[in-house]
Amino acid sequence: MRKKVTIVGAGNTGAATAQVLSTRGNADVVLMDIVDGLPQGRALDIAQGSPWTRSSVSVTGTNDWADTANSDVIVVTSGVPRKPGMTREDLLGTNAGIVRSVIGDAVAHSPDTVFVILANPMDAMCHVALEASGFDRNRVVGQGGMLDSGRYRAFIAMESGSSVKDVSAWVLGGHTEATMVPITSNATVGGVPVAQLIGEEKTQAVAERAKGGGAEIVGLIKTGSSVYAPAAALVEMIEAILLDEGRVIPCCALLQGEYGINDAYVGVPVRLGAGGIQEVFEIPLSDDELAAMQAAGDAVKELVEETPSA
Repeated sequence: MRKKVTIVGAGNTGAATAQVLSTRGNADVVLMDIVDGLPQGRALDIAQGSPWTRSSVSVTGTNDWADTANSDVIVVTSGVPRKPGMTREDLLGTNAGIVRSVIGDAVAHSPDTVFVILANPMDAMCHVALEASGFDRNRVVGQGGMLDSGRYRAFIAMESGSSVKDVSAWVLGGHTEATMVPITSNATVGGVPVAQLIGEEKTQAVAERAKGGGAEIVGLIKTGSSVYAPAAALVEMIEAILLDEGRVIPCCALLQGEYGINDAYVGVPVRLGAGGIQEVFEIPLSDDELAAMQAAGDAVKELVEETPSA
């Protein structure tokens, strides 16, 4: 029997994730949304492309949680963006309510699942999902580090004229411009330090561009935000779990003493495989990078304290 993945939220990112995942052929996909017709239409569109992507997996759109039963992985993309006149507390309260409802329904139908959280503000929503699910920390993981690291690596490749395949560089910390920590001390291209290739000044400039990568896209599109990079990052995480790949990748995990941080979801290198997070790694960082990581942990705690309770 094939594995099963449910993606909650059939908007642009959810639909793009479903489309990419369906082409891999490793899992049946369910698109879940409260809007009648939206997930059904997205799923039908993806299915009609399957003769050309040569994928025989099932793609289902639904408004009924019963159709999501026994999902191996559930991705939560649902939530509302911040609108004019809306405070951060408003956004936190609205999305926390949505995420709590989603997690409650999901656990009722898939008690053994692993949650991958994309809903914003992602760091705080991981805390909401963990509390609402009652799961161990390994089964609730946030996506932020994968997306931000993808941007960082892409910019390094562009600046250095190198293949992105050879770039190794991570963004850790939080998932906001103020809390992201692009790690420059161990960023390499084919083992060659990035600073050796492009110089220290350009290395720092690339790191700053990575922190504003999402805002750069919003500024260009004006009526939307990033879709394809988050979808690609999500699929890598989903398949790491489904196929028990034991990938060592940057994800948002609940820390319990690592990096001197307690009880905060922060982006760190983890081993991701069956059951979710199998191990959290502490890697050597410069003093400035470690201080920035700890500041990110403090910022997440403040955000969680501002999040209205159920």
